[in-house]
Amino acid sequence: MRAGLMLGLAVAAGLPVWPVAAQQAARAVETIPGMPPVADPANLYSETRPDKLSSAVAQALPRIYVPNLKSNDVYVIDPATLKVVDRFRVGINPQHIVPSYDLKTLWVTNNAEGRTDGSLTPIDPATGKPGKSIAVDDPYNMYFTPDGRSAIVVAEALKRLDFRDPQTMALQSSLPVPQCAGINHADFSIDGRFVIFTCEFEGSLTKIDLVGRKVLGYLKLSRGGMPQDIRVSPDGKIFFVADMKANGVFVIDGDSFKEIGFIKTGVGTHGLYPSRDGTKLYVANRGSNHIRGKPHGKGSVSVVDFATRRIVATWPIPGGGSPDMGNVSVDGKVLWLSGRYDNVVYAIDTTSGEVRTIPVGKEPHGLTVWPQPGRYSLGHTGNMR
Repeated sequence: MRAGLMLGLAVAAGLPVWPVAAQQAARAVETIPGMPPVADPANLYSETRPDKLSSAVAQALPRIYVPNLKSNDVYVIDPATLKVVDRFRVGINPQHIVPSYDLKTLWVTNNAEGRTDGSLTPIDPATGKPGKSIAVDDPYNMYFTPDGRSAIVVAEALKRLDFRDPQTMALQSSLPVPQCAGINHADFSIDGRFVIFTCEFEGSLTKIDLVGRKVLGYLKLSRGGMPQDIRVSPDGKIFFVADMKANGVFVIDGDSFKEIGFIKTGVGTHGLYPSRDGTKLYVANRGSNHIRGKPHGKGSVSVVDFATRRIVATWPIPGGGSPDMGNVSVDGKVLWLSGRYDNVVYAIDTTSGEVRTIPVGKEPHGLTVWPQPGRYSLGHTGNMR
């Protein structure tokens, strides 16, 4: 009776109401205020399965959006035909295309390397067309706090995280991270209390308290490499860190913030993407240990089993290549990755590893697949929960 009354009051007040089963399961995880409950504590990716498309993306065109770092434009691919169906100019040096927390906007992060005219360009997923850009300091990447109250613009060159209004991008506050040169990629704890960022040019990680908005500490990786993407395990206990120089994935205990293992994958380990069923991690090996790599490198994709932390498959790029950033199709059957130094996009069959290529602009980087399943986006190219 009391639960029914509370439900009625919530509906009347216009507050989001999560299914009762999800609320009951979420009791095992006490999340920060305002964060949606964890539906399945054993698998925080449970709401990103193919049948979990939100009503917020019902009108979204099925498209692959590709930011081309050196040609300052975005190519748009129709995944059904594998054809480029649109292209448009954006700001200087577009790095990533980031789904907004509410899933209604795709943001192009134009960080204008070495300049002061960085910007964010919004794309309407219903039309696939860009809107007016917003001036923002050095937006290399962007994430969102788990409660949805702030966008986190990763100002890499400034060694700073800028918390901004997620709609207008007005500055709320800034957090200096002075010992994290090359701060760029991140993932969040299962309860939303902390986030771990990679420090590319320090060979280390930094842990941030999201409640107090302060730096908790730094962790130097044992091999002194060049950490890139980072992704949390389905149970939220372990963080996997791709390292471009170590040629593999470091395994980090999130709570203790300690290195506990390493998985050797391939040359230039870079991007990390969970499978739709939350059992596997696709690891993009860019084929080069250098920031400015060459075409036709020893690029590949390693498939890691989350439970055993073992490689269960390896898919080389035929003729060599440079798989970088991307994400998985709605049905989980295709892994889409940019071919950073080959000016192509790869569509990789997640059953056979077969690779198809689509020519795009100059130096494609953090592409996104849209729509994607999930209740909300934590940023990057679609860290969905």
